[in-house]
Amino acid sequence: MAVATPGAMCPTRCSLAKKAFARAKIAWAAVLAAASIGACLLAGPAAAQSVRIKDIADVEGVRDNQLVGYGLVVGLAGTGDRLRTAIFTRQSLIGMLERLGVNTRDNEARLDTRNVAAVMVTANLPAFARPGSRIDIAVSALGDATNLQGGTLVVTPLLGADGEVYAVAQGAVATGAVAARGAATSIQRGVPTSARIASGAIVEREVPYSLAGRPNIRLSLRNPDMTTARRIAAAINQSTGSTSAVATDPRTVAVAMVGRDPVGFLAQIEQLRVEPDQVAKVVIEEASGTIVMGANVRVSTVAIAQGNLTIRITETPQVAQPNPFAQGETVVVPRTNIEVDDQAQRRVGLLSGGVSLQELVRGLNALGVGPRDLIAILQSIKAAGALQAEMELR
Repeated sequence: MAVATPGAMCPTRCSLAKKAFARAKIAWAAVLAAASIGACLLAGPAAAQSVRIKDIADVEGVRDNQLVGYGLVVGLAGTGDRLRTAIFTRQSLIGMLERLGVNTRDNEARLDTRNVAAVMVTANLPAFARPGSRIDIAVSALGDATNLQGGTLVVTPLLGADGEVYAVAQGAVATGAVAARGAATSIQRGVPTSARIASGAIVEREVPYSLAGRPNIRLSLRNPDMTTARRIAAAINQSTGSTSAVATDPRTVAVAMVGRDPVGFLAQIEQLRVEPDQVAKVVIEEASGTIVMGANVRVSTVAIAQGNLTIRITETPQVAQPNPFAQGETVVVPRTNIEVDDQAQRRVGLLSGGVSLQELVRGLNALGVGPRDLIAILQSIKAAGALQAEMELR
């Protein structure tokens, strides 16, 4: 009979000890994870955070102005417009050459190049932009150009809504897109017919607007709400020790400016912190299956049962061959398998009334539904009158 020596038994005992220690670590990790999850579930929703007034409101009248212009991009490597089909490109090219002293109208029919593209140029003129400052511009192809990469935008005036020129654009175009084509395949990343030019326009005219001398200034809330407007007015009055701020409507807070430095006073106001309120709203975008629910969404007591009928048809054809020298024919024998899944294992779920957003999401997840099914469930809850929130479909 063979007797195990202590040296031979040591590896076995060591391996058993290591396995027992690993099981103990896993057990303690599970206990700690359960404790942390329980603490998170017992804790209520996080308190609403206060934000600066400058992050939720704008000074009325201090805004951007949109500019637009028409120009030509030159220097393209054969990816521009076809002059025979893009008539506006041909006429613009002829007009530009005439202004530069080159007459091409006598030989207009022979004008043929694909290195030019007609583009629309757009930009936003910031508030208080002074002559000489630079702004970014966007360039978009108008004709049948395939790629604007490597081109240069020639001098293009940018017009405002009143028809006046407020900026002039020019510069090298950068699309940030990749396009390659071969004999059998092609690849494209991004949009090569749309580009941007950083600091590509110089402001030539400013929009006249002054904060000085105004008896009052109005703050415009980006998300109109009566409660938030009242809180902003109260925060301003508490900071200034007066009643200079009044909420006139859910979007506007009027602030008296008599005897005050407008820039210094507004700089003081915009740093004040308030707690914005929000309406209970559910936003659903059916195209992508995106659902966004606000923190104040509440659901009355309702029972939910959800299920789909899924039919799977699987074709597995088999080939039957005759025995050797049997003079038979090889045939394909169809084999079809049909499975029906009516999701009978799903049960009716109960959502208690007045639940918070966290409890609502937890209850809907317990039903095992995806975003698409969740959209149908929320619409049905709203139709039943149990969803105490505004629903917006996009």
